[in-house]
Amino acid sequence: MRGASHGKPARSTAWRIERDPLGEVRVPAAAYYGVQTERAVENFPISGLKAHAQLVTATVHIKRAMALANNSLGRLDHAVATAIVQAADEILDGGLRDQFVVDVYQAGAGTSHNMNTNEVLANRAAEILGGTRGTYDRVHPNDHVNMGQSTNDVFPTATRLSLLIVLPGLLAAARALADALDRKAREFAHVLKTGRTHLQDAVPITLGQEFSGYAANVRHATEQLEHDAESLHELNLGATAVGTGLNAGTDVTGLAVTNLSKATTLHLRPARNAFRVTQSMGDVLAYSGALRRLAVEVDRIASDLRLLSSGPRAGLAEVQLPAVQPGSSIMPGKVNPSIPEMVNQVCQQVWGCDAAILASAAAGQLELNVMMPVMAWNALHASSILQRAMTVFTDRCIIDMRADEARCRELLDRSTALATALSPYIGYAQTADIAKTAVKTGRSVRDLVRERNLVPAAQLDTILSAEQMTTPGIPGQQKPQAKAPMKRRAKTRAKPNVRQ
Repeated sequence: MRGASHGKPARSTAWRIERDPLGEVRVPAAAYYGVQTERAVENFPISGLKAHAQLVTATVHIKRAMALANNSLGRLDHAVATAIVQAADEILDGGLRDQFVVDVYQAGAGTSHNMNTNEVLANRAAEILGGTRGTYDRVHPNDHVNMGQSTNDVFPTATRLSLLIVLPGLLAAARALADALDRKAREFAHVLKTGRTHLQDAVPITLGQEFSGYAANVRHATEQLEHDAESLHELNLGATAVGTGLNAGTDVTGLAVTNLSKATTLHLRPARNAFRVTQSMGDVLAYSGALRRLAVEVDRIASDLRLLSSGPRAGLAEVQLPAVQPGSSIMPGKVNPSIPEMVNQVCQQVWGCDAAILASAAAGQLELNVMMPVMAWNALHASSILQRAMTVFTDRCIIDMRADEARCRELLDRSTALATALSPYIGYAQTADIAKTAVKTGRSVRDLVRERNLVPAAQLDTILSAEQMTTPGIPGQQKPQAKAPMKRRAKTRAKPNVRQ
């Protein structure tokens, strides 16, 4: 039955004996994996981390596609191919997932993961045909399940395919975050506040303009990720050991890639140069770099929200984040920016994953990069946690965030950066003196300018209009007939451009 789970996982008190070229090994009697997997379990008791679920899915898809292709070309017995496909379908439907037991940190290139998959499929296929686990006389892991393949084309293909499988959910989460930020940009379009550079007061900005920048940055990084993932559609399946296609051939490769495309609905294609894809994991590095950039954009938004919500009495407190949990075990009533803090930590982990991928990508030698297992795990782990973090960030923070318009205006009115609008009229030096005096005395810029009679009184309010400072141009120099259009343009500019 498709989707059924067969047998018990991993360690057991009952054993069977299997043999490989190195000799005999005891394998748990209930296991669907075999001798080479058991050796890997014994050799690599490192982290307790197992292959990412989507890497397993991708590898099983590959075995299924190759079984169909080899059968179509008359290379693989029809009954054996059908049994392998059935076994693969059971795993794709959720069965036997506990049988993928090799640690992430394993022998280079992912041979242990590939053999783990070959053995599980071979034993289940043999069982389907009436055979016994561990005998391999009817269905063999290498001869049948691995026909026309080697780890050196299977694992790179599985890495690429698994990243493409997780990509749609990742992109959807990023776009949902950008959309939520866009909605906040429209909601906050009228909220005037102090801009800040170097963490110091700068000229006025609207909260909507600030959030429109956040949205555009997330959207731009998302588009870059989608673009950089495009090269992952190019597969070296069938290239076998060094890229020459020994024991495979372009006919089986073409059929297998077609089968994979149909099964996954992805537009996959054979590599234009199989040696490039076999030698280098540069395409995965490019994907990771784009993922890192997205994480950087998301991280800085989370950090900004922590600053903007700081307080509520002794900080900026310009926005109010939803309270999701008590913030202190000792200070009653304290509420922390818990969701942005989580997002910061996830983004930092994504950067760490990218650093590992970078080091591993640089470690390729001659015809192969053997550091693929750690690259695959880090790229998939980073993708998964960033996707979930962005979804939580959107749903539990951004959507219900509010602006404190009165607080924003209070801080704006106290800012000496309003004096910047005076520079075209009285020059930089006099403007700097006004700002310095305002800070020293606590008096407003407007009062000091009026006292010194530096500009006509009738123009002062227009020149120091915070609203006009948030649009291009020199405040106070608009022609009378242009006032109405300028106001309309100002309202339009406050709305975010969702396709930036």
